[in-house]
Amino acid sequence: MARELTQREILTELEPVAATALNRHLSMVKEWHPHDYVPWDAGRNFAMLGGTDWEPGQSTLSEVAKAALVTNLLTEDNLPSYHREIAENFSQDGAWGTWVGRWTAEENRHSVVLRDYLVVTRGVDPVALENTRMTHMTNGFTPGVARLLDGAAGFLYSVAYVSFQELATRVSHRNTAKVCDDPIADRMLQRVALDENLHMIFYRTLCAAALDLVPDQAMTAIDLIVENFRMPGAGMPDFRRNGVLMAKHGVYDLRQHYEDVLEPVIRQWNIFGRTDFGPRGEQARERLGAFLENMELVQIPRFEEHRDRALARERARA
Repeated sequence: MARELTQREILTELEPVAATALNRHLSMVKEWHPHDYVPWDAGRNFAMLGGTDWEPGQSTLSEVAKAALVTNLLTEDNLPSYHREIAENFSQDGAWGTWVGRWTAEENRHSVVLRDYLVVTRGVDPVALENTRMTHMTNGFTPGVARLLDGAAGFLYSVAYVSFQELATRVSHRNTAKVCDDPIADRMLQRVALDENLHMIFYRTLCAAALDLVPDQAMTAIDLIVENFRMPGAGMPDFRRNGVLMAKHGVYDLRQHYEDVLEPVIRQWNIFGRTDFGPRGEQARERLGAFLENMELVQIPRFEEHRDRALARERARA
């Protein structure tokens, strides 16, 4: 049985893969600027500068669109926590360090453009938005299940988690664009979603390489991530309320999580076709298979039944 590698050994072995993935990313990413996606002529001063403060009637967004945009923005806002987590579990040297810096800079643009759009268009209460940002960023991001893994798990947990999370964020941004009913928001969110997709490709590539290098260790991490997956904004104020609204109205629900996020990534890694797992990896794969089967056959139908009843009640009240 091959010995398990430490985190440092895994990072050293995978650095050439990281360098290749970084160069590929830099060759594909498109330059863009947040100010080009904001309708500045819709803006006006608030009361402190002699204008009018925000009132609910100024927003043209539906409650679903507000919930989705605020959730997406606050998720992007917590970037310092994510940067710290990635920097600690990757490396600040060589290709790893270059990627961490580049990824952080690209992600920061997302919060800049989303906030500018919401403030300029008066889509949501800017005071409430700022207060929620302060609370969310003060609380920070807690990775949770990483502490349950072995000594190499910091990297393996992180790279598995972001492989799914970046794709989940892309899906959320794209579907948020649909409920905004605003061509400017649609253009902005499609642009952000393109970034998230490229980020997912980088992380998915590195996790695939980790599966080849340390299949049992990586498979154990992947199983634990999938079974305990939470979006990074799970701890923000009103996350449950906003998440329910988003799930009920097709922004991000359990079926999308299964079909648009989990299945494509797991299929790309050929998890259920691999023949290189030892006993530990085989057990993790079996657990993952059972979890996914339960999600498809039990959890998703149950959620959709509850959702359909709730939507029917809403229509009846309307």
